Amino acid sequence: MKTLLTAAAVCSASLFFFLGVTAQEEKPGSGQQFTAPKPGPEHELLKKDAGVWDATVEEVSEPGTPPKVSKGVETNTLACGGLWLITEFKGEMMGQPFQGHGVTGYDPAKKKYTGIWVDGMSPALGLVEGTYDQAKKTMTSIYESHDPAGQPMKMKMVTVWKGEDSRAWTASIVGADGKDMPMLSINYKRRK
Repeated sequence: MKTLLTAAAVCSASLFFFLGVTAQEEKPGSGQQFTAPKPGPEHELLKKDAGVWDATVEEVSEPGTPPKVSKGVETNTLACGGLWLITEFKGEMMGQPFQGHGVTGYDPAKKKYTGIWVDGMSPALGLVEGTYDQAKKTMTSIYESHDPAGQPMKMKMVTVWKGEDSRAWTASIVGADGKDMPMLSINYKRRK
């Protein structure tokens, strides 16, 4: 239900924004009418992720120690005529129940996939921008937010599609020195 409400809110806000912009740009008597955007070839990647995915999560705690393994479920729903993918993830993180929500789309002006992420581990909104390498079937994204102390935080996230029903996701903290410190990996299998 929350996912549908989120999708409805995103669609409604987008519609009001575009109608407002269109109304401001139209000149009286111009006869121009608003044309809603349609999904392009880039949206096929979002469409491919729609469905329910079982997740195996590995948290890196300290170098040299085995990762903590837990399970989760990710549900992805296309919304707003296929322009946006609404994500709901439920599982466990750091030994506690975890829930997160994301909205992802493709911004043709930036020529990047863009999105937001919120979860129960942070009161901050995360902004995401990424590019897709068709040959490698890999999305590389940068997530920017701030930590609980208010300090800027940046993560590099990489998703590799291993087939129609399998993908792997990794996240690394980008340090001040520019080096990546592995933090989390998730292997996804699509439910039949």
